[in-house]
Amino acid sequence: MSQSLRPLSPTTLAVLAFILAATLMVSVAFAAALVIEARTEKVVSSRLSAAGIDWVTLDPDGLRLHLTGTAPNEAARFRAVNLIGTLIESSRVRDELDVIPASAIEAPDFSVQMLRTDDGIQLIGLVPENPGEDAMTEEALAEAATALSPGTELTNLLETADYPAPPTWGAALAFGLDALGRLERSKISVGADLIEVTAISDSAAEKRSLEDDLRAMAPDGVRLVLDISAPRPVITPFTLRFVIDGEGARFDSCSADSDRAQSQILSAATAAGINGRPLCTIGLGTPTPRWAEAVVLAIAKVAELGSASITFSDSNVTLLAGPEVTQAAFDKVVGELETALPDAFSLTSTLEKPAEAIEGPAEFTATLSEDRKVELRGRLTDTLQRDAVDAFARAAFDGAEVLTATRLDNTLPDGWPLRVLTGLEALAEVDYGTLLVRADTVEVTGVTGSLEARGRITQILSGKLGQGKTFRVNVRYEEALDPVASLPTPEECAADVNAAIAQQKITFTPASAELAIDARPVLDGLAEILTECPPMLLEIGGHTDSQGSEDSNKALSQARAETVLLALQGRRVDISGMTAVGFGESKPIADNETEEGREANRRIEFVLQGPPPLAKGGTAGAEVRLEAAPEQSAVAPLSGAQEAVTDKALDPGAAADANDDTAAAAAPADGGEGAAPADAGADTAAAPAPDFSSDTSPSVAPTEKTIRPLPRPAGLAPEDNQ
Repeated sequence: MSQSLRPLSPTTLAVLAFILAATLMVSVAFAAALVIEARTEKVVSSRLSAAGIDWVTLDPDGLRLHLTGTAPNEAARFRAVNLIGTLIESSRVRDELDVIPASAIEAPDFSVQMLRTDDGIQLIGLVPENPGEDAMTEEALAEAATALSPGTELTNLLETADYPAPPTWGAALAFGLDALGRLERSKISVGADLIEVTAISDSAAEKRSLEDDLRAMAPDGVRLVLDISAPRPVITPFTLRFVIDGEGARFDSCSADSDRAQSQILSAATAAGINGRPLCTIGLGTPTPRWAEAVVLAIAKVAELGSASITFSDSNVTLLAGPEVTQAAFDKVVGELETALPDAFSLTSTLEKPAEAIEGPAEFTATLSEDRKVELRGRLTDTLQRDAVDAFARAAFDGAEVLTATRLDNTLPDGWPLRVLTGLEALAEVDYGTLLVRADTVEVTGVTGSLEARGRITQILSGKLGQGKTFRVNVRYEEALDPVASLPTPEECAADVNAAIAQQKITFTPASAELAIDARPVLDGLAEILTECPPMLLEIGGHTDSQGSEDSNKALSQARAETVLLALQGRRVDISGMTAVGFGESKPIADNETEEGREANRRIEFVLQGPPPLAKGGTAGAEVRLEAAPEQSAVAPLSGAQEAVTDKALDPGAAADANDDTAAAAAPADGGEGAAPADAGADTAAAPAPDFSSDTSPSVAPTEKTIRPLPRPAGLAPEDNQ
């Protein structure tokens, strides 16, 4: 037993010791590597998180650190590698990162800013280098802009980019250039899907006209934003007259110096019993910033009296109380007004006496008839005044037949000539009516077709008669006399065209675009109707049957539509808003397999288009279609929403005594003549009428139409368009 446990040899012991030492060293090295890996991963992860880099995955392998993941771009990958290189040696980092492939470069947003001032035109923006067939190049746009402002130098800051143009670019650019030609002081920003127009007009009427025209011209698929401003009118004298009598509460004239002042005045009037929202013009020329404060106070005092009128003419204030007001109530209100009115205002107050107490047989009368005949009768001071009144009447009523049959009276009161001439100037504002001048009052009665006439008459009388002088205004509005309101709407014009075509059809010679002889009376009738109509957007569409090739049918339908357009142009119809379109056989309305169906498909259609006009009746935005076939054209009747609504007539009996009021006008202390008044708004107390509450301009219809000739289509044979 003792012999089997022989001691190991030194060599064996040495080998075993070496193996044990090697195993120990490997274990220590492996443990050290694990510690280094954990420490490296912790430090690098912490730094990447602090930098907001969360797309890198760390894979430590001993002293080496493998980086995996997908960077959003090459710059992000480079930033991550550099950040890790600041923590450990770059030789230990193994960059295995991927980068998201770069996407294709998107086309830029093309836009042009057009600036037009008195000094010239500036073009700034980016346009396509090759805009396509229907759009202008950069050179063509610059040339067209130069033609709009001859004599000035064009500032061209346009740049081009070689990218395809959006589908609506050509139409938007053409609209912007057209708008630039209409607006002499404007900035127009044109984009493929948005057009912004900022401009300044000369008047409120021009502002409305420009807005209507631009909306009608706006291309499809492009949003239009309009910001057109109009300067405020200068009102002199700055006039306001508020009345409460047997007809109720009303404004004969209303002026305010700001939106806030207008709101305060109208709120006070509503509290005093006025109905609706009367017209109150915002303008320049107020005598004091405390205008609204004084007017609100005065309106409240008139409401307290119950029967009175208050007239502001600049800083002069006239209170006229009716005979129903007691002396005690009158004295109370006058005392409160004199105390509370701002220092800039001067008050004159009168308590009206009963009618039987008024004396003064001297009178001057003027009558303006509907057929423009003027008769002047009554008393004048001397031959010099008679000649002056006759000459003044002939000038004021231009074109009217004037009959002067007056008598001379040198005992007339002082200021009689001024009262007569002022009354004639006021009478000239109505279409027909009468003037009565007496020692105690000036009364204007009549009918007008202008919503502004009543306020204008009030301004004339209050500004020129003199402080404390009484006047009456009994003027009613009649829509039939308004040259703008009486114009037919596009729907009414369409109904007339519809009736004309229904009586006789438009015809062409077979297989050609030449009008048949019996089509001329139809076109004459259409021209007679359309020349009395306002400008409107009308599409003249040509259609054929399916016989023949599609291309030839489309060409024939286009030629026929253009023939009708040219025939209307030859008859002096405004065709600036009309277009001719050929549809060929693409829109049949009947079966092309039968002769009757083919005959129905050979037709001309008139389609009323565009934004809703300001119509007296009908449905806004409705599309009216009128059809006429070449040989036997048919017309579809208008829908009920497209029929014109008959205007309500004013009740002459009810209006005879309406708006009759009495006021005393304020004047300078020296008794001199007041400044010539400017136009101001006035409300209407007649039957229901259109709402022109924001309109401060005269109602004037256009005197002639603008005819823009179109060239004859290429390839169309000459023909007689008469």
